[in-house]
Amino acid sequence: MAQQADTLQIEQRPITWNEEREQLSIEYLKNRHGIAQNSAIIKPTMVVVHWTAVMSLDRTFQVFDPVKLPARPELQKVSPLNVSAQFLVDRDGHIVQVLPDSVFARHTIGLNYCAIGIENIGSDKYPLTPAQLAANTKLIHHLAAKYPIQYVIGHHEYQAFKNTPLWKETDPTYITQKSDPGKNFMMQLRGNLSELQLKEIPVL
Repeated sequence: MAQQADTLQIEQRPITWNEEREQLSIEYLKNRHGIAQNSAIIKPTMVVVHWTAVMSLDRTFQVFDPVKLPARPELQKVSPLNVSAQFLVDRDGHIVQVLPDSVFARHTIGLNYCAIGIENIGSDKYPLTPAQLAANTKLIHHLAAKYPIQYVIGHHEYQAFKNTPLWKETDPTYITQKSDPGKNFMMQLRGNLSELQLKEIPVL
């Protein structure tokens, strides 16, 4: 594990974080998760792994950078806050951090308040690469050394937490169907993380 941390390289490329984005994040925590606090800080206990469906890291950065959602009405009706994540991982395994890992990002319904998001450049048509698998493994080991990470899940698995105390979404009808990052990738990733003794995902 120490060796993995030693070889980890993370480029810092922050998306816009200003007073408006912080206020929208605080409002999201209150209105969607039922958590009232004065700052947009999270206490991570989970990592959620995604794919972008946008086949460019630079383009993904451009999607996340605006404070407000540009044109996604199904999400805008819930909150004007733009989607984002804390990390991006390119096809070659290059890791970019766009938000501090303890700062709120909107990436997974019901779980944003406790989850670090990792967005991998890929899609159904372009499954994630071995280099991305290695990078996610190293990054999650690094995060687990900093925080009490109990779960590592794929975005497609998030609804398994609906009937658990971890689920915090004020509107039970606010659900989206996800397929990322795929069952095979998550099986391999959790196999690489076996020494962390992660908790098993609840059964729906």
